[in-house]
Amino acid sequence: MAFALQDSENPNLSPTSPAEDSDTAPIYPIPEPEPIPGLHGVPVRWYDADRTEPYTKIVPFQEKHDTSVEFFYKPVTLSALGVGLVVLAYVATTQDVLEEGQDKRRVGTYAATASFLMFSMIQFRDGPFIRPHPAFWRVVLGINLLYELALVFLLFQDLDSARTMMTYLDPNLGVPLPEKSYAEDCALTPQNIWNALDIFCLAHTLGWFGKAMILRDYWFCWILSIAFELAEYSLQHQLANFAECWWDHWILDVLVCNWLGTYLGMKVCQYLEVKPYEWRGIRQTRGLRSKARRVLSQFSPHDFTAFKWGTATDFTHFFSVVLLLSVFLAAELNPFYLKTLLWMEPDHPFVISRLAFVFLWALPAVRELSQYISDPRKAMRMGQHVWLLLATIVTELLVIMKWSKGMFEPFPRNVKWGWAIGVTLLVSYTVIQFALPEVRKYVSNQKNRSRAKAS
Repeated sequence: MAFALQDSENPNLSPTSPAEDSDTAPIYPIPEPEPIPGLHGVPVRWYDADRTEPYTKIVPFQEKHDTSVEFFYKPVTLSALGVGLVVLAYVATTQDVLEEGQDKRRVGTYAATASFLMFSMIQFRDGPFIRPHPAFWRVVLGINLLYELALVFLLFQDLDSARTMMTYLDPNLGVPLPEKSYAEDCALTPQNIWNALDIFCLAHTLGWFGKAMILRDYWFCWILSIAFELAEYSLQHQLANFAECWWDHWILDVLVCNWLGTYLGMKVCQYLEVKPYEWRGIRQTRGLRSKARRVLSQFSPHDFTAFKWGTATDFTHFFSVVLLLSVFLAAELNPFYLKTLLWMEPDHPFVISRLAFVFLWALPAVRELSQYISDPRKAMRMGQHVWLLLATIVTELLVIMKWSKGMFEPFPRNVKWGWAIGVTLLVSYTVIQFALPEVRKYVSNQKNRSRAKAS
């Protein structure tokens, strides 16, 4: 009765609202459940998604962090900003390099690059990897973005201007280089095989070791290995260093170097896949040797995911795999054209740096692509690493196509016929594997509906 009088005297309380002095009132607010990506767990496509609903909220890719090194996950954005500005002011006002007559543009470029990478390290979104630290992979993404912006700038320059600009970075550039051919003496003799063994054989092995770590699939590596050799056959009329002896193509490259690198890479993947992962913090580790081992293990994967590409399951997986392998093949061929057009040696630091950074960019990119294909409920949009790497490879192709006008010979007829047959076989497989079953299913459903209506 007293509660009823109190409710009637206070009009702000609804009939079902508990009084302020009620013992049943919750002390803390009950947290609301987090929204599930998609509508009731079902992925929503772009053409039927209502962007005002909570299920379209973008959730960062990486929601967890490495609790064993909690110190490195404390926010220090303002401290980093203060330290960065102090260092920038000191260098800009007191460094001897900035005295009259010195190269100020080079130092300014370095300072701008460092400032951008610092911003990317602090403010970019996390990717799929947390080791050695997400900030490392943010910097990797920032370097990729800088390279993409440089390519966009070069896309609007002519070839002579680009060669002149490269001399600002390295004064030794800007000199035409002769193209070396590897098909001068193709007799299968021990002496010729010994002469063909050089540092590039080791580079082949290391490169395919990295590709196996990225793709994590034997078949993909073999397809790429054979496709690259066929591409060399198709392009040797344009680049002389693609001309190799048959045994150099198929024995040294495919069966020795590429296979060895792929085998070792896949063995490492298999080891990391079955390895037990149990992480302890450095403070919980006793002994100097154990602590040193724990510090070194920070540069190893936190966990390992095997890729299940499902190539023949449906058309989406098949198209994604074909696109992935095509981008990989383009990424392999692009540096050969770029170094030829810009007059750079194969062992130039710029060429080696590009190959190394593409490896670092591809590691998280392929991981994001795999999750985007295999688990659309968690990855509702393509990750930032795979998006930017795809843009980078395509921009490289555009730069090469623009600068190559009138530089190389057109494709011979046999090469055109070869690629036409390959594309025809690929399209035929796609139609037989995916289109015909759908047509048969559609026709069968129509017949069943007609019979149901007739009965």
